Amino acid sequence: MSTSEQQTREAPETSNTNRKQPFPKGFLDTISTGWADRPDLTPPQRAQAPFAAARRDAVSAAFPGKRLVFPAGSYKQRSNDTDYPFRAHSAFSHLTGWASDSVPDSVLVFEPRTDSASGHDITLYLRERADRTTAEFYGDAGIGEFWIGPRPALAGVAADLGLQTAHLGAFVAGDDDVVLEEDADLTQFVSELRLVKDEYEVEQLRLAVAVTSRGFDDIVADLPRVIDTPRGERAVEGVFHHRARVEGNGEGYDTIAASGPHACYLHWTRNDGAVVPGDLILIDAGVEVDSLYTADITRTLPVSGTFTPIQRTIYETVREAADAAFAAALPGVRFRDVHQAAMRVIADRVAEWGLLPVTAEEALDADLGGQHRRYMVHGTSHHLGIDVHDCAQARREMYYDGILAPGMVFTIEPGLYFQIDDLTVPEEYRGIGVRIEDDILMTEDGPVNLSVAIPRTADDVEAWIARLAH
Repeated sequence: MSTSEQQTREAPETSNTNRKQPFPKGFLDTISTGWADRPDLTPPQRAQAPFAAARRDAVSAAFPGKRLVFPAGSYKQRSNDTDYPFRAHSAFSHLTGWASDSVPDSVLVFEPRTDSASGHDITLYLRERADRTTAEFYGDAGIGEFWIGPRPALAGVAADLGLQTAHLGAFVAGDDDVVLEEDADLTQFVSELRLVKDEYEVEQLRLAVAVTSRGFDDIVADLPRVIDTPRGERAVEGVFHHRARVEGNGEGYDTIAASGPHACYLHWTRNDGAVVPGDLILIDAGVEVDSLYTADITRTLPVSGTFTPIQRTIYETVREAADAAFAAALPGVRFRDVHQAAMRVIADRVAEWGLLPVTAEEALDADLGGQHRRYMVHGTSHHLGIDVHDCAQARREMYYDGILAPGMVFTIEPGLYFQIDDLTVPEEYRGIGVRIEDDILMTEDGPVNLSVAIPRTADDVEAWIARLAH
């Protein structure tokens, strides 16, 4: 990172000036001159603009007479004077259509109309680009264009998004504002608004899955180098990150690259272990595309290219559970029934293997059972969209107990995990973890597996590795 020579009598003051040199007079006298005029370009309206407008209409109708405030959010500090990359709040992006190119501290405001019975005037407030005659241009490393590059102009954003815009300095908070994340009803409504995806969202999720598929191909092709890397899990993470940044905005969540016994830790993101032939590696990864919609895919691979008999048995059991869940996922079915279909398979198989102290039926008892959950403690499905765990603030009766409807997108991701020190299972099971996760679109005709092209069966996974891992 370069050293900022911020601040003299004309530059903005900061709280950390001990390493900064003052600008000399010659710099100050000339920095505002000698620049070419910047054309005022009016971009075409982006594809998601009409969809975002329809979402805003739904919000407006649900909260008549209320002043609604949707902040995009600000930079979050990583350490000292460095920040994490900015990502706007999901509800803000969903309602504006402004995604990876949005700017921090922007605010979307619904102002109730006073001259009619209902409706809102909607304005997007953002920090306008600074004129080059201002000290901000060269002296503010956080927002100055000399430091971070061109910022969007109000007129350009208005044309791009189909929204009225105003300078952030004109925004004034009110005492009666209904503010996202501060108001439970508003937060719940915009979360439930995303339960059924529109045409644009489905298209973006298909794109995210396609890029993620290429990322998994990259990992498989690079397995020989991964094996030779002392921290091979990091190599897997890096290979996928390259694809996510080249074709998308980044990852939708921290990649899980869990080899050997690490695969039994459900949220293993340390990714500091070796990838050893003979073991399985569980990879849970998803690309977030520039619209901020993300895929969420898991595949479990035999590092050597071939499953051992016990690995294959466990793997195919997990696939059987996934297929049962997919078959149960039909329009009109309760969301939780998908999970129950997968758990029926899991309970039956681990009972057959002699791992349960009770029968499968007893384990499946809603009040007294659950013994099989030792080996799969997580749920089978969650909604997917602009968040990896989308619609998380929706009511239980709309989510877990909700009815599957066309336009919903969700995961199916059963697993089996036999931790390395679990004395309830035979030694040959210990240290094996398997999960298979696909992204599912519900249609009027039933479920569609958006990620079905990524090899799933044990035979297809072995053929995939043989084809790409030269």
